[in-house]
Amino acid sequence: MSDAERTAERKVTFGEVFGSAEYRTIFASSQMSWIGDYMSKAAVAALVFAQTDSVTLSAAAFAITYAPWLIGGPFLATLAERHRYKRVMVTCDLLRSGLIALVAVPGMPLPVMLLLVFLVALFAPPGQAARSAVLPLVLPGERVVVGIAINQGSAQMAQVFGYFAGAVVAGIDHRVALLINAGTFLLSALLLSYGLKDRPPAMRAEHRSHLLRETAEGFRVVFGTPALRVIAILVFVSVLFSIVPEGLAVGWASELADGEANRQGLYQGLIMVANPIGYAFGVLVVARMVTPTTRRRLVPFLAVLAPLALVPALTHPPVLGVVAMAMINGLAMAGMTPTLNGMFVQVLPNGFRARAFGVMNSGMQALQGGAILATGSIVGLVGSHRLPLVVGFWCLAGVLVMLVLAVRWPKPSFFAEAIAATEAANRAAERAAEADQPAEQPAAGGTDQAPSTTPRVPAQASEPPAAAGESAATARERAGN
Repeated sequence: MSDAERTAERKVTFGEVFGSAEYRTIFASSQMSWIGDYMSKAAVAALVFAQTDSVTLSAAAFAITYAPWLIGGPFLATLAERHRYKRVMVTCDLLRSGLIALVAVPGMPLPVMLLLVFLVALFAPPGQAARSAVLPLVLPGERVVVGIAINQGSAQMAQVFGYFAGAVVAGIDHRVALLINAGTFLLSALLLSYGLKDRPPAMRAEHRSHLLRETAEGFRVVFGTPALRVIAILVFVSVLFSIVPEGLAVGWASELADGEANRQGLYQGLIMVANPIGYAFGVLVVARMVTPTTRRRLVPFLAVLAPLALVPALTHPPVLGVVAMAMINGLAMAGMTPTLNGMFVQVLPNGFRARAFGVMNSGMQALQGGAILATGSIVGLVGSHRLPLVVGFWCLAGVLVMLVLAVRWPKPSFFAEAIAATEAANRAAERAAEADQPAEQPAAGGTDQAPSTTPRVPAQASEPPAAAGESAATARERAGN
């Protein structure tokens, strides 16, 4: 191995990443925004349940936070690339702070409250897209890979704390929880305002086409490339089931607590944090103890295990049983999604990562919201005492779907060929950029035609799509194999 190769293989330390003052700002502000997001979901669901005593309406309040991703997530993520990233992030956090504070106003009618919750969620896609785009500018080279890994690991802990704190505080006073949420968004905006440099967007005016065309190109790449398409389908199906315990946590906790208000808030928090705790533990286990080859072979098995872990809900388990099921589901998802992300990022052509972020995240958020709304509606029809049966049968259906996908899962050579084709296309694009000439970009999946119009913009080294639960460490290991 040459000196250059040894240098390229040298592991970047956490100290090097946190040595960047701007990264420390992004990291801290991200924690605030994530905690605020999850606290608001838990607090609003609890507030709606307290006012209506309806599992269906509380599930709808939780699901509505995913609606903006369905309505305009890819469009908003693309729009964020056209503006200064710092301005987008600060503006989105300030608006979310003010809107969530309005939700806490006493006597707020339920329809107005749900509208405000929707507006709060509407500013998540551009804010997240801007964070994704600015991170490689703060952490050059291999440091950005480690920075992404740190962000994703800490995001799980922020979800744990946000859900638990939101549920527990809401059990005492719903409006206090919402005001705390508003404060987290405000603090995030202040951190970014004073700790982050102001940079122009990567997509300059001369590189733009029509905004809708740019958004459509992201869809064509994800769903028109065979290797990306099969990965996207598996990810989308898996989230239909893993989100259910969180979405129905209020009603489930109410049934388990048998009307005791003190226990209800605690149970809701435990149920909502169980999956992210299992996921965080699974990431550590998979990254440290399982080889990349084994992880790839385990994908179809873990895909079946994820919904299978929740089928025991049919037995009406106690709260500890519900927590255990959700943790196992999270562990299975952690074992599967990092590997899928490693393949997804390697197959994805340069210049499409921000748009792929919008497409994948929108699909995930929309399907999660739909699953919560569907299961909550079913519980409303059959009665809250049958909630565990709804969860169990819903996930049993998931097992059957996953078995079909597992049997049809492509061989490793299928993805290897797609990755090789993309690497060749990226090298051709880089040579053309150096010569200031447009390049012919071969299909990134090896069989379908790639988009005929590739925007002449610099390759966007943005954060890989969160939709597939990016594992930077896995991507790095796969690139070295």
